[in-house]
Amino acid sequence: MTTLAIRKKLISFIADADDKKVKGLYLLIEDEITGKEKLRLSAEQELFLDEERKKHISGKSKSFTWGEAKKIIRKKRAH
Repeated sequence: MTTLAIRKKLISFIADADDKKVKGLYLLIEDEITGKEKLRLSAEQELFLDEERKKHISGKSKSFTWGEAKKIIRKKRAH
């Protein structure tokens, strides 16, 4: 199917779709429409995160659940 045919089908679908479907489609492509850029990491940042993930998986670094992290933060705020 050509891009032009796909565009025509999408336009027809959106024109006749109920509000819930139109809103759902919009949410899927909102960033593209509004021009918001997604977070992009540099190669250095990706390498750092990969190394930290390896440490976590191997047990070489301490990890916390979300609940534990909140308790630690709240405790430090109280001091």
